[in-house]
Amino acid sequence: MSLKSKLHNLKEKYKGTKMAPAFNALHTFLYLPNETTHGGTHIKAADDLKRTMNTVIMALVPCLIFGMFNAGYQHYLALGQIEAANGFLGASFWTLDNLLVGAMTVLPLVIVSYGVGLAVEFLFAVIKGHEVEEGYLVTGMLVPLIVPVDIPLWMLAVAVIFGVVIGKEVFGGTGMNILNPALTIRAFLFFAYPTWMSGDKVWVHGAKEMAGTPDAISGETILGYYAKAGQELTIAGTNGGSDIVTTYGDRAAELYSYSDMFWGLIPGSVGETSKFLIIIGALFLIFTKIGSWRIMLSTVIGALVMGLIFNGVVDAGWITESSKFYGLMDVPFWQHLIIGSVLFGAVYMATDPVTAAQTNKGKWIYGFLIGFISIMIRVFNPAYPEGVFLAILLMNVFAPTIDHYVVQANVKKRMKRLKVKTA
Repeated sequence: MSLKSKLHNLKEKYKGTKMAPAFNALHTFLYLPNETTHGGTHIKAADDLKRTMNTVIMALVPCLIFGMFNAGYQHYLALGQIEAANGFLGASFWTLDNLLVGAMTVLPLVIVSYGVGLAVEFLFAVIKGHEVEEGYLVTGMLVPLIVPVDIPLWMLAVAVIFGVVIGKEVFGGTGMNILNPALTIRAFLFFAYPTWMSGDKVWVHGAKEMAGTPDAISGETILGYYAKAGQELTIAGTNGGSDIVTTYGDRAAELYSYSDMFWGLIPGSVGETSKFLIIIGALFLIFTKIGSWRIMLSTVIGALVMGLIFNGVVDAGWITESSKFYGLMDVPFWQHLIIGSVLFGAVYMATDPVTAAQTNKGKWIYGFLIGFISIMIRVFNPAYPEGVFLAILLMNVFAPTIDHYVVQANVKKRMKRLKVKTA
């Protein structure tokens, strides 16, 4: 008897029992569902929710693999044990040692994310008696990519439980939630454990444990440097192991080139650093018609507009170098796209089809406000100069309102047109 036949017999055995949803989830993960449509009113298509989610996961895998290499690279670079890589194909980046360190730190995050999240999904499916939904397939991959590499696994597990239960299940499960579950998890971590989600000791593997020792390493992100513009600091163990006394935000002593920012050879959350791979993923999602290009493009436009406004404020002399907002306000408007997680949020978070705006005009408004508000929060919150996840969560709440007014405006326009024709 074939494996498929054995599984079919087991399916019949569990049919009608409490464990049926859990078994069906495993069965349909390997095989297509047995249920097919027969009527002519149905649209025949090869895709379903599970395959849609798998397409997004394929777009995320390059970011995950790169994040593993970068975790090891930033660790050894901060210790002064390797030379800085010369570009995306640098010999000191794509090494087995970097991959091993990255795998040992990143893969546990993936395992905990999927293990805990799917356990909660299965539990709710069994209790409520419905099929296991596939919505967590993407969330489980996103969560490890938007957290620092050394976040304790128990913290991640607690956050995942909170995000799945409070961010999705209480609203009715996949398709009913009003907040992006992955960003709900990110928000919980930030507000519950802020010391593990910001600062200069969380972005490079080993920095937290070595804090205060003679070999302490620093892993401040570029946003952190700009947010603390004008403050002097000593960077230990950087650039070959020698100490460097520099000034935050001083471009003459900037540690990372624009090339490093674009390719991703910088500290940051696991999957957000490589803008090149994020753009490749965006093109893939647009080509497969999974991600909304309107939301992606409008988010970028909103970020650029806000950056231009801040640059104009600085150029007009309304903000001086003594201001705590000067560093990030003075960042060239286009550079906001290659530092931080604006692009990652625009491509993989803002485009969530459940929590985003649904109308075409609403998508433009929704995305623009995400980009606009992201840069505003980034500049006016120097203690944590990254506001993308907060901006997206805020607009998740307002997405139904945006769609409502877009639809009502269209209805009014049609009513006026009808009155003119009947007059």
